[in-house]
Amino acid sequence: MKLSEEGLNPRRHYKTVQSGELGIGFALAVAERIVRKRYPGHSVSLVDADIALQAGWALVGKDVRRRDWVRQRPNFFLEAWKPGEPSKVVPLACKGMHGKTPYVYTQLAAASAQVEAVHVGPWNETPVLVTSTELLGQGGITVHILQANGDGALAFAPDDPAADADRALDDLNIYPDVRVPDPDGGEEQRVSGFQVQPDQYAWFRRALARAGAAGLTGFTGGGELTAQYLTKRQGRRHFEGFTHAGTGIVQDVEIEIGGVNFVGTDHVFRLNGTRVEAFSGLAENLFHHLRDGRVEQYRREAHALRASWRSARFEDDWNGPVSLREDGSIMAMSLLPETPRKRRAKKRS
Repeated sequence: MKLSEEGLNPRRHYKTVQSGELGIGFALAVAERIVRKRYPGHSVSLVDADIALQAGWALVGKDVRRRDWVRQRPNFFLEAWKPGEPSKVVPLACKGMHGKTPYVYTQLAAASAQVEAVHVGPWNETPVLVTSTELLGQGGITVHILQANGDGALAFAPDDPAADADRALDDLNIYPDVRVPDPDGGEEQRVSGFQVQPDQYAWFRRALARAGAAGLTGFTGGGELTAQYLTKRQGRRHFEGFTHAGTGIVQDVEIEIGGVNFVGTDHVFRLNGTRVEAFSGLAENLFHHLRDGRVEQYRREAHALRASWRSARFEDDWNGPVSLREDGSIMAMSLLPETPRKRRAKKRS
């Protein structure tokens, strides 16, 4: 892959944004493929690590006393899940840059420190991914990845109510440390970080599932449907209450593509001077489950429909690119015709 002609010559202050956004985008695409290959037959959800961790550890605000551990944390969790089986959790840290190749090693080292701060279960047994994306101009785009194998499984009793993602989540106050065993059998050490202990597996599975649900409802338009899945510390108040007409978005658009109804919202913007419409939404039947708080039912049906999404074809139903993920979410873009408008200047008195 390569950058467009416009992307090859970004303004200086665009480079940081481009490195970050494209670096994250390509890293997520590659990491998701790796996790799908590692856990065949599973669905894979991408969850913002800050949102998931906030439910158990205070990352910002007056409650934070030890800021040394706050700065080191992964960017995302990839949750590989299958109804009736334990979820597998893979922390991911993403970097991107326009610099020379040797700087990749610096970025990978920094990303390694980020994922090392999270341990699911015993110390040093969590699978992780770290990436550095090079935006090389004429040389194309290269994603460098390091991975570490491990377990990362959230095993708990099938009937444990703490794992039920339909139940509301409350903020916990877990002490921010990781237990490091002594190889010689002595007393274990404790270092700053995030560790999910076995008795917290069910809770963490629920936190991941509800954070993933919040991401999907936000993608379809945000608002109160998203607020129901977030705790106070995760930012629930931001999605509650009055939404200004000029800044808010709602689930106010329904479209049919390939015989499937989708519910979501649309955005109109200019891309290099050309008017573009982008629709983001979720399959209507799956959207209704999340609207009504039925996360477990959504997961069961979304997992069962994965094969149908992969085989869907939209060339005859939509004039533009369509991206449909296995979770039932969709983004469809199309060019809009230019409609010239006349403006009349008002005289100043």
